[in-house]
Amino acid sequence: MDIREILLQLLQCLDTPKLRELSVIPWASPVLSFGDLSSSRVATLGLNPSNREFVDASGHELMGSERRFHTLNSLGIKKWSEATGEDLDQIISSCYGYFGGNSYDSWFRALEKLFIEANVSYYGMFSDACHLDLVPFATETKWGELSLQQRSRLLEMSGDILGWLLRDSGIEVLVLNGKSVIENLQAITGTSFKREIVSDWVLPRRSSKGVTGYSYKGKISQVSGVKLGREILVLGYNHNLQSSFGVTNEVKTSIQGWISQNTREAFC
Repeated sequence: MDIREILLQLLQCLDTPKLRELSVIPWASPVLSFGDLSSSRVATLGLNPSNREFVDASGHELMGSERRFHTLNSLGIKKWSEATGEDLDQIISSCYGYFGGNSYDSWFRALEKLFIEANVSYYGMFSDACHLDLVPFATETKWGELSLQQRSRLLEMSGDILGWLLRDSGIEVLVLNGKSVIENLQAITGTSFKREIVSDWVLPRRSSKGVTGYSYKGKISQVSGVKLGREILVLGYNHNLQSSFGVTNEVKTSIQGWISQNTREAFC
């Protein structure tokens, strides 16, 4: 299944009422990737695209130079079934060219630092990293505020899409940002990653010994039944760098060093 076929399948889902029950923004295009998947060796993995990729702080659709991805409005169509081949190309182009435009840098710069010591980057002409999500649809409600049933249904619908994207890519290393991503990827791959306590990753707390830091490492060869045709190295950490309370610079630096070291070794 090539990238256009994957996109067509996702657009068909967007036109169905069932996705609206899951808080999916119906007029926002699916996000296949943040950055050029076709040239990437490393991908970070999150839960699903933020609504802020499509709307401003007041909830209004991003327009003009502020726009990041296409919508029904930007393509001049009323429903996704009206999308032409040219529309598909524009959606794919906005995904692959994401870091050359108005990228959400306050989120992605923190992830960029994870593998910069391995000479890997989201940015620039020779970028070789991208970001993927378990679910390619932006939701009006943040992931943590969705019901368990809504999250489960979205993951069930999207797992094979991640598999197809990885299978047809050159991704060698997948970096998981936070405990929720790790747990959900383990579920859809049927894999248990090796977990180890890392003393340098403890988050300090005044009233306790702190929040324990864990590293996760393993390999995957299939996602939701889609065979990848190879093994991909998976590296993860339980603290969400942007959201976990009290992630110190020392913890971030230690995680960055661990990710970069393992990424370099994977490339050897």
